[in-house]
Amino acid sequence: MNDLSRFSLNQITLKQWGLRDAIEGCVRHGIGHIGVWRDKLAEQPMAETRRHLRDARLQVSSLCRGGFFSAPTSQERGAMIEDNRRAIEESAEIGSPLLVLVCGPARGQTLGDARLAVRDALAELAPYAGERGVKLGIEPLHPMYAAERSVIVTLGQANDLAEVLASTAVGVVVDVFHLWWDPAVEREIARAAERIAGFHVSDWLVPLPDMLLGRGVMGDGVIDLLGLRSAVDRAGYAGPIEVEIFNQALWDSDPDAALERICTAYRSFV
Repeated sequence: MNDLSRFSLNQITLKQWGLRDAIEGCVRHGIGHIGVWRDKLAEQPMAETRRHLRDARLQVSSLCRGGFFSAPTSQERGAMIEDNRRAIEESAEIGSPLLVLVCGPARGQTLGDARLAVRDALAELAPYAGERGVKLGIEPLHPMYAAERSVIVTLGQANDLAEVLASTAVGVVVDVFHLWWDPAVEREIARAAERIAGFHVSDWLVPLPDMLLGRGVMGDGVIDLLGLRSAVDRAGYAGPIEVEIFNQALWDSDPDAALERICTAYRSFV
């Protein structure tokens, strides 16, 4: 059985809570880490957020999200670079060591050109992030999201990008929901090693009730959570484990009861 020492509540899991409520919920349930979303961060002054985090002795495991780099015009691409610079600054301000990147769909470009745009954007942003002590975490998404959310769909692609960029400010995020199906996932986790900047858990329900909002609580689906957790541990990652569950039923439920259930599942299955 696991304790909660590495448990991090990714805010999207209990979207009905604002940031202050989520911080207070973490304190009530003995959780020491939180993954913050930018829309929630924008709901209150930054100084107030820093004070709440400090008073709660809560560590920020990540800020979500940056990315969406590909765009049909140079003007749009430039705007996304600037938005990511702001996200890096926000990460630094709340003490988050990691900005999670959803790299973006093709948006009128070929897949090849879109992936080059992702590479070029990361190359431009990496020095800026490094100067501020923030790591850019490339999060490969499941291939079903390639047309809408990310042209980076395997951990192998993410590792290739990170190797080409060769920057200590660029890492990868291992999310079991997106990667569990990949025959190469354990090999690529081992290859990632010190580049692993984040580890996200949930479960894959059968049948999948919804592409976006159908993630399950750990133990309710088919993912080999313990196997993937062991692979990440063997690769040397010892940081927070974020529970990130997009699920409308959780959002419609009592958040404290839902969090108690999630903590129990984490102890049993992660």
